[in-house]
Amino acid sequence: MTAVPKNILLTGPTGFIGGRLLYALDQEGFRVRCLVRLSERLEIKRPLKREPEVAYADLLQADTLPKAMEGMDVAYYLVHSMGGRSIAETKAFAERDRKCAENFLKAAEEAGLKRIIYLGGLGETGDKLSKHLASRQEVANILQSGRIRTTALRAAVIIGAGGASFELIRYLAERLPVMMCPRWINTRSQPIAVQNVISYLIGCLRQPATAGLTLDIGGPDIITYRAMVKIYAKVRGLHRFIFTVPVLTPRLSAYWINLITPVPSGVVFPLVEGLKNEVICRDNRIRDLVPLDLMSMEEAICTALTETEKGPGQLPSRQACFIR
Repeated sequence: MTAVPKNILLTGPTGFIGGRLLYALDQEGFRVRCLVRLSERLEIKRPLKREPEVAYADLLQADTLPKAMEGMDVAYYLVHSMGGRSIAETKAFAERDRKCAENFLKAAEEAGLKRIIYLGGLGETGDKLSKHLASRQEVANILQSGRIRTTALRAAVIIGAGGASFELIRYLAERLPVMMCPRWINTRSQPIAVQNVISYLIGCLRQPATAGLTLDIGGPDIITYRAMVKIYAKVRGLHRFIFTVPVLTPRLSAYWINLITPVPSGVVFPLVEGLKNEVICRDNRIRDLVPLDLMSMEEAICTALTETEKGPGQLPSRQACFIR
């Protein structure tokens, strides 16, 4: 049996996924080195068994990476340029992501890393793919083009407290009894709870058979975005009415959502642009390689609401979520 590597380099430890993965890796007994940008500071929000090592580097500055990768066995690549505070700032994100991935792969090969595990996005390949999802696919291709066996996980909408997708659904459902939405509200998706995403990321580390594969990850439900909002409303005991309008561009949708929610338009725009694409798992090999009990959309929303109120790691209750 292949030994499970112990020295883990974690990129994006300050993010929505990275912060949760840091805690999970620590609880599993792995030695974690967090790669933090030169301008950032790592804040530990939950007690850890072992204080993580911190390496300051910038993926856009190739000369800062070699030292950060010394002695590492496996790296998690959780870096995405979702956009800035405004839509104008999103124009250069694809080029930044491309350069970051190229610099990272080169440094990882030179350091002798054995594996890379990358979390990207679902979406059918082709010319109609949104720029955001196309960029995530390009990053996966770059990381898998080298000598290191890279596992690429392709996720649909990830539901969890603090995640942009969940916050968008939450604020729309809470603040708008009647919603006039564009046609993308009827696009199908296969949302997955952030807890299941973390379990898959850990599972791929422990399961060498996942090395070098591209694997789709999603929850048990294939539903429209309209249904997601309706499920949220059901969980919260709210009555909401949704109508579609024939014309509402991604740009206008982003500005409209930005007026209703605290999510910046520069983050909303690439998300909304991607809503035209169905994001459904076409390959379910991961379920055999890393067996999990997948959370339903209701469970995922209930857990996210409970975490929003009490903090990460709290279990949901019927009283907290008003499930009937």
